Amino acid sequence: MLRYATGMALALCALNTAAASNPAVMVAIDVNAGRHAIDPRIYGVNFGTPANLKALNAPLNRSGGNTTTTYNWRQNASNHDFDYFFESLPDDNSAVAGESADTFVRQSKGQNAEPMLTVPMIGWVANLAPNRGKAASFSVTKYGAQCSVDPYDTDAGDGLKPDCSTEITGNDPHDAYVTDSPTAESAWIRHLIAKWGKSAAGGVRYYLMDNEPSIWYSTHRDIHPDGPHGAEIRDDVIATSKMIKALDPDALIAAPEEWGFYGYQYDGYDQQYGAAHDYCCYPDRQGVQKNVPYIPWLLAEWKKAGHPIDIFSVHFYPQGNEFSDDDSTATQQLRNRSTRQLWDPNYVSESYIGTPVNLIPLLKFWVGHYYYAGTPVAVTEYNWGDEKKINGATTQADIYGIFGREGLDMATRFTVPGANTPTFKAMQMYRNYDGGNSGFGDVSVKAAVPNPDRLSAFAAQRTTGGALTVMVVNKIPGATPVTLTLGHFTAAGTAQAYQLTAANAIKHLPNVKWSGGKLTATVPSQSVTLFVLPQ
Repeated sequence: MLRYATGMALALCALNTAAASNPAVMVAIDVNAGRHAIDPRIYGVNFGTPANLKALNAPLNRSGGNTTTTYNWRQNASNHDFDYFFESLPDDNSAVAGESADTFVRQSKGQNAEPMLTVPMIGWVANLAPNRGKAASFSVTKYGAQCSVDPYDTDAGDGLKPDCSTEITGNDPHDAYVTDSPTAESAWIRHLIAKWGKSAAGGVRYYLMDNEPSIWYSTHRDIHPDGPHGAEIRDDVIATSKMIKALDPDALIAAPEEWGFYGYQYDGYDQQYGAAHDYCCYPDRQGVQKNVPYIPWLLAEWKKAGHPIDIFSVHFYPQGNEFSDDDSTATQQLRNRSTRQLWDPNYVSESYIGTPVNLIPLLKFWVGHYYYAGTPVAVTEYNWGDEKKINGATTQADIYGIFGREGLDMATRFTVPGANTPTFKAMQMYRNYDGGNSGFGDVSVKAAVPNPDRLSAFAAQRTTGGALTVMVVNKIPGATPVTLTLGHFTAAGTAQAYQLTAANAIKHLPNVKWSGGKLTATVPSQSVTLFVLPQ
């Protein structure tokens, strides 16, 4: 819950009275420079509840992840893959066809968030036992003793032999699945249209082409033990998109939904082959793809097929232990630096990636060079971890600022942090800091800082009213004096201030006056501070 206080009750927290322990920082803002619209769709989430969506004023709600690869809408069931003993389980224990997806759509739209649904492409969907019972891909009775079993169903094994390293192979997919195809999936799209209308009339607008297909050989090895060739994914997307567009021409198709940087470079076949051969060789990339990285090759192939995708979507997780609950000083400092992977061409990833990622500019270049310039770019899964601590919050605030500044089109965080965490509140700072859906501006403007690993800042102007909003993210321990220099903006006035600290509450601070084109304040240790400057 947001908390507010004003006047003398906040004297000890006032921005200009905090004792500074860090060098002063100048934030150079120019309202006439770097101007471009911020797409509100960058503030989306995965699996947001109605309460989450309302509190975060979230514009997008994605239903994605491993289980959605095998969603059987007729049985309202999914297989939980290697995440949970390769078991097909009923969704919400409802036998109503499509109930869980329909509930997701209804709850999303009820909070003004556009739902994004994942359409299976793997060729199999979950199949339940009689009376909506569980079905296991690796039955102990059928395939023998295994490394571990479901504690609630000891016949469902993990697919590993008792040595806990040797995979059981040759299982029968029919044990827990039924076959699937674009034609079969068309019945679900017809159901969604019948229930919600076509996309142009308020129905489901966004369809995602499965989930992280290049690693099906791992996540779904019970039904796709061989890494898929790029050609398989190319053709699956074309066929599934064609099916959906035939039924709803205005629907928007997002692909390839790949898992991360390594998955951008190599298709599933090459990832599996490389791992088995000491990473010596990548047959598909070196052969049919003519040394073009996997995703650019896909984009070029899709362009040859016309226009099968409308949104270029990928996932990205940092690979240096940031995506964890580790709150050690070393990992906190790594989080502070590693958001540079989203935008800095000179920052070398401090992980096995070992090369600059430059994610948003790279994705924009790929889609413009190999597909169609202007195609929206989406990051539909990301997470930097440490949600329960202030370092996770400052990192999330940094990420939102980067997304807006760099012109990303869409993003959905995986998943929603707990509503009582500082990371959740950092998200509110951009979308609903006052409980009235007030948020960061919708036109990005230039805000330069000397060292964004220590303190980052982002600025945006509101189209309505012209107020300048400045988000200052102090990533490091200790209070930091800050001066905002306000180029091409009102020289003097009184700003509102809202702040999130390790105390884990958004506080409405006393107003801050500025004059001479400068606003001076001191921001606390590891904090997120929003200044709202009226024009």
